[in-house]
Amino acid sequence: MENPLINVLIVDDEKIVREGIKHLIDWNNLGFCICGEAANGEEALSMIKLYDPGLVLLDIRMPKLYGTDLIAKVREDGFEGDFIILSGYTDFSYAQTALHYGASFYLTKPIDENELINSVLAVKEKISKKRTQAHSMSQYLKKAKSAVFCDLILGREFNDSINYMEFGLTAPIYQVVMYEGYTPYYQSYNFADMLRVTNNGNNSFKHITIDNSNVILLKGNFALDRFKSCLKYYNNGTEKNSPLDTIFLTYGPSVSNLSQIHHSYEICLKLMNRRFFCSENQHVLSAEMLPDHDVCGLSLDQDCANAYSERIMNYIQTFNRRMISQELSRLSDELFLCDEKIMTIKHFLTDIFMQIKQMTLHLFPNSDIPFAHNSSIIELIEGKYYLYEILAYFSEQFEMIIRTIGNNSSDSIFDDIIFYINHNFSKPLKLETLAPLFGYNSSYLGKLFSQKTGTSFNSYLDSVRITEAAKLLKDTNLKVYEISAQVGYKNVDYFHQKFKKIKNVSPAEFRKNL
Repeated sequence: MENPLINVLIVDDEKIVREGIKHLIDWNNLGFCICGEAANGEEALSMIKLYDPGLVLLDIRMPKLYGTDLIAKVREDGFEGDFIILSGYTDFSYAQTALHYGASFYLTKPIDENELINSVLAVKEKISKKRTQAHSMSQYLKKAKSAVFCDLILGREFNDSINYMEFGLTAPIYQVVMYEGYTPYYQSYNFADMLRVTNNGNNSFKHITIDNSNVILLKGNFALDRFKSCLKYYNNGTEKNSPLDTIFLTYGPSVSNLSQIHHSYEICLKLMNRRFFCSENQHVLSAEMLPDHDVCGLSLDQDCANAYSERIMNYIQTFNRRMISQELSRLSDELFLCDEKIMTIKHFLTDIFMQIKQMTLHLFPNSDIPFAHNSSIIELIEGKYYLYEILAYFSEQFEMIIRTIGNNSSDSIFDDIIFYINHNFSKPLKLETLAPLFGYNSSYLGKLFSQKTGTSFNSYLDSVRITEAAKLLKDTNLKVYEISAQVGYKNVDYFHQKFKKIKNVSPAEFRKNL
């Protein structure tokens, strides 16, 4: 990468001298760019503050502020650029003062072209070396900073000899966050880049990569508050395909001591390894979601697999979808408390399903049940990323068995579903939560619902809720927002929209017409 041109400021009280210097040599070809010119010391002082030039060509005797005084003043203010002094006087006491303040050369007027070129090139080499050293130091500090952060997060020996203040580690509170793509092995947005937009002075967090995992160390209350704001979006539900919708997060507890940062990281790591137990569309896991260590999880031995397979097979034979759903829910809860590796859990689940398959084929040899080959079943279960996906597959397969071995009617169970909706419409009902209660996959239940009622699940639910709302508007003095909450709509504006869509009038107009 080429070095940028070095800015040059020309300062002389005679315009003809300034013009002569500008055209005496080819500045651009030598790696310089003239950024401005000044006719006196005060103008020069302002322009140095404005442009921070790398080189100033400065006449010593000028109105308002002598050149030597100007150099002394800007040096006090921290200016590090170079000076080439120009003077028509042979009083070398000025030169000594100028050189004392860091001027690189002292040239007498009229300026000799070759002498100016040699002086300018020498300044350029000096600036280039300084830039190279600054870049090297910056890279070294960057690597050292990453190493220090990495040691703290991984819990390596805390080093009292390190001045952690130099690395921006003086916050009263810290928290570790890990993230990856919500879709397995795919990440379209970088959560660290999103945080960087609101990074307080570029010092509120540090992003590093450990074992190919993205790790963020939040530093200070500002960073923790900004992160909490992000979590609110997840609590309220993320917009589909939005940047936050593409990210999965885990975060550990906040800590107040540098030596405790490793503990926050360990919690993040445990949570990330337990992503298998997340529910559908879940984007965040926190320390509070870890299972209680005092509660014993399921023992994944053969006896346990046999017990589950026998119970589920009994429910299949009696067409008891509700008990199948409860058994799968119980299995999910017990596996959540299990401390085994995920692949061990998948093998346990595969064992249960294979036993049910073999018992079904043995008990109903004449039924043409379209089971997949064992190898395909194993590959499917091992390839699933979440537990809920495996249990949904179980639910679909058990429903297929029930339908194949003789109970082809779903009328009775569907009546139960309608009854449940009619008596629980005030709850936040969704197909995803309703379907497992009756042993269905949410997608299948949605199709079945449309076939049986001629409308979608959501439309039917809205119809039930608005019918009840109309009764309450007619028979009670409840306020509209109270009725909205009572029939299951948390957002009163959304309730207004649904009511007007179905009844063609607003709730207030409906009550007024009555």
